[in-house]
Amino acid sequence: MSKAFAKSEDRSLPLALSPSLFYFRNKLTQKICFFRKKCLHLQRENPWIMPKYNITEKKERDAAYRMLLRPELTDALYEKILHKLLVEKKYRDPDYSAQKLAKELGTNSRYVSAVVNLRFQKNYSELVNEYRISEALYMLIDHRYAECSIGEIAHLVGFSNRQSFYAAFYRIKGITPREYRVQQQEKLGKK
Repeated sequence: MSKAFAKSEDRSLPLALSPSLFYFRNKLTQKICFFRKKCLHLQRENPWIMPKYNITEKKERDAAYRMLLRPELTDALYEKILHKLLVEKKYRDPDYSAQKLAKELGTNSRYVSAVVNLRFQKNYSELVNEYRISEALYMLIDHRYAECSIGEIAHLVGFSNRQSFYAAFYRIKGITPREYRVQQQEKLGKK
């Protein structure tokens, strides 16, 4: 058999029939390898980058206005925020923002953000998502919601889409909602 009809390593096409295809395939393979190496290099340099769901570590910043709040005002806003989020369960509204909360409390969003940062050591979005995820954890294993899809549960707890629910869930629990549901069903099945 001549070289012109020798088979390539991973394809069964004769080399003589498509030399330009093999040229472009090799160039493409080189570029893919380059980008893979670049991604691995970036992950080694920046270990806080998590490959799944594009999650990065939170960067700490000090804002001067946080220290300007009077303790009485901080305590009063803290109690009101807890009441709105936990008793009235406002976190279930996907459009409920820090601005809406501030408007309902009769203050500005900077004060709300400052109190949330001081008292909960997280930002408003993280706080709301934490309450949403804690309710979702319950719903994912409750037999009354067994027929609900994960997207429906995400909507019930206040997420506007399934992707943001998966990202927040993974950030908090380290696994996906589906994996959590399967794990819990297996645990319940063994008992």
